[in-house]
Amino acid sequence: MDNSNLIKMANNIGAFFKSEPEHDAAVAGVEQHIRNFWEPRMRKQIVEYIQHGGNELLDIVAEAVKRIAQKP
Repeated sequence: MDNSNLIKMANNIGAFFKSEPEHDAAVAGVEQHIRNFWEPRMRKQIVEYIQHGGNELLDIVAEAVKRIAQKP
């Protein structure tokens, strides 16, 4: 899948959880959504995007992806 599609989908998830008043809960919500609904190849691709300096993700999405990278 094209990175731009993954970025758009991830940021849409982040936009939904951004309204969560508790920052950690918002990040956890994004992380859990990606873990539950994205296939492993998609998760791997978004993790690699972050690891190679990708910077187009919302802050809470980037944090969630970094958590996924730490504990796949």
